[in-house]
Amino acid sequence: MQLHISPSLRHVTVLPGKGVREFIKVKIGSRRLSYRMVFYSLLFFTFLLRFVFVLTAVDTIDGETKCSTIGCLGKRLGPRILGRQHESPVPEVMYQILDEPASKDEIQGRDDIPQTLEEFMAEVKDSRSDARAFAIKLRAMLTLLEQRTRTAKIQEYLYRHVASSSIPKQLHCLALRLAAEHSTNANARLQLPSAELVPYLVDNSFFHFVLASDNILAASVVASSLIRNALRPHKIVLHIITDRKTYSPMQAWFSLHPLSPAIIEVKGLHHFDWFTKGRVPVLEAMEKDQQVRSQFRGGSSAIIANNTEKPYVIAAKLQALSPKYNSVMNHIRIHLPEVCLRQLFPSLNKVVFLDDDIVVQSDLTPLWDIDMEGKVNGAVETCRGNDKFVMSKRLKSYLNFSHPLVAENFDPNECAWAYGMNIFDLEAWRKTNISQTYHSWVEENLKSDLSLWQLGTLPPGLIAFHGHVHVIDPFWHMLGLGYQENTSLADAESAGVIHFNGRAKPWLEIAFPKLIPLWAKYVDSSDKFIKSCHIRASS
Repeated sequence: MQLHISPSLRHVTVLPGKGVREFIKVKIGSRRLSYRMVFYSLLFFTFLLRFVFVLTAVDTIDGETKCSTIGCLGKRLGPRILGRQHESPVPEVMYQILDEPASKDEIQGRDDIPQTLEEFMAEVKDSRSDARAFAIKLRAMLTLLEQRTRTAKIQEYLYRHVASSSIPKQLHCLALRLAAEHSTNANARLQLPSAELVPYLVDNSFFHFVLASDNILAASVVASSLIRNALRPHKIVLHIITDRKTYSPMQAWFSLHPLSPAIIEVKGLHHFDWFTKGRVPVLEAMEKDQQVRSQFRGGSSAIIANNTEKPYVIAAKLQALSPKYNSVMNHIRIHLPEVCLRQLFPSLNKVVFLDDDIVVQSDLTPLWDIDMEGKVNGAVETCRGNDKFVMSKRLKSYLNFSHPLVAENFDPNECAWAYGMNIFDLEAWRKTNISQTYHSWVEENLKSDLSLWQLGTLPPGLIAFHGHVHVIDPFWHMLGLGYQENTSLADAESAGVIHFNGRAKPWLEIAFPKLIPLWAKYVDSSDKFIKSCHIRASS
């Protein structure tokens, strides 16, 4: 049998081997190969060859431990396509060693542990250690550095606690000199305000602010910044309430430094009948709180001796020992709008309560135009904002939700709010049982050895005002200037009120230098009392 194929490849003929003319003809369909198809085929193969070349070259350049974008693609997809697992370049023994905690014997008493990264790398290069020895040496160095960092951090918190808890000698000097002036100078004992201005103390057409403080210098800054930034200072009434020991020097300061045309009133707690007669819930709570804290905490020495708690937990416990949390000035605010103001200002409808560590930078009279919608407390929320350290506070940040009494009554993720600059609607306040709620929870916390919350008057305030808070614009109250130096200076300068809440008060040596000028510009360094006590507010 013979096979004949035509030159055009269009016919195939099969002939029998015996010469018979019978044959089978098979006709093949036409096959045309266009130039376009040839071009696209060559282009595809060219691209494929280039991709393979680049992939191979990059992997070669990167080596075994490095991985570029294209290289990683090849290394990750290649093994998967071939059904293989990608092997980690880090030996498994290193993970095992680093996962194990270092023992005390491994760290204590050793002087061969590298102190710096440079020393570590030099030892590793010299000894040419294997992976296991490398991991053991690395774990020892990191554990040692971690212990030293923890110790240094706790010491920093302790020093800040001591600095913030004590009274600077300059402030003590100022109080003594003013007290002496009060006893010898009739002009330092003026009635504040003068008799003709007394009717304005209960006039609702004026803007009434309340400041409770035993710090003369801080109170002077609040008053000065409030009035200097007011568009209508002649309509401002500032009610300053202080304790018995500070009343005379506080009166002397504002008698000798009038802030006309504003009206300043200075009152001592001992002037109020409700404070000197009968049971005073706030004082009873303070006495019990002080007793419980002294037993529960064991003092700062016991707190820092704890080797298991994290530094920030120790910092919170030290902060709970701060005297300000057991100060009448800090506790009294919960009673002012409902108890004290019934006797002092029975006809006032609204007041703005200010802390003594704030600085007013804008006219605050527009706060009276805010519709409180029947709420009692106008405050800024502290769970929203660019500063995630300061503006990330929710109820779980202050209350112990592992306690069933707290967990049953509140939502841990509910947004918290801040003291420091608050609008109080006194008419709405008088219709509530806020103070009764406050005292019942304080009493419950004392009975439970501070297991509901552990520091400050804000936690019981969050409970007492629950459901009675109207959220206001954060422009009116910027917080955190006493907590961290990372506060944006531009943001602070543009806020209506800035609050140095935290340990780093602007009148202390531990204040953050870049933020001090915002407060210091309201201190008159040329004043004779300021100069004689060597108060350097701008330093």
